[in-house]
Amino acid sequence: MSEIIKVGMADLNVCVAPNGITTLGLGSCVGIALRDPVTKIGGLAHIMLPDSTSIRNNTNIPKFADTGIEELVKQVVAKGASRARLVAKIAGGAQMFAFQTKSDMVRIGERNVEASKKKLRELKIPILAEDTGKNYGRTVIFYPETGDFIIRAVGKAESVI
Repeated sequence: MSEIIKVGMADLNVCVAPNGITTLGLGSCVGIALRDPVTKIGGLAHIMLPDSTSIRNNTNIPKFADTGIEELVKQVVAKGASRARLVAKIAGGAQMFAFQTKSDMVRIGERNVEASKKKLRELKIPILAEDTGKNYGRTVIFYPETGDFIIRAVGKAESVI
């Protein structure tokens, strides 16, 4: 019997097939799913902010794209995944406010997506698929066994990337 592991906001976790992993309420936050397609080991991070360097005395590693993705890589590799085979899928990063502005404070979703892609590029982890941006929140479920990243949003058809 498989289990669905929950990941909270500013949190991360790893799982092994046939288990899945989920996080709720990705608004401007980004969910980053990593997977080793051979060992079927994967993980999911729910990041809230793009960059840890602007926060002093930060102890919440998964909260930020730069530190959270590195920690997720470390944990899936410790579980038995091959660093060289890791692939990623990302979702979230919505613009949750109706008004348009150039202010970085309001563009947090877009900045989270940019920071996540930048960190994955630095780590040479290819992004196979994404469902990012727009103006609605998402709940995601990731299955490392198949690589299916299920996206659910209120008023939208469920999609699999």
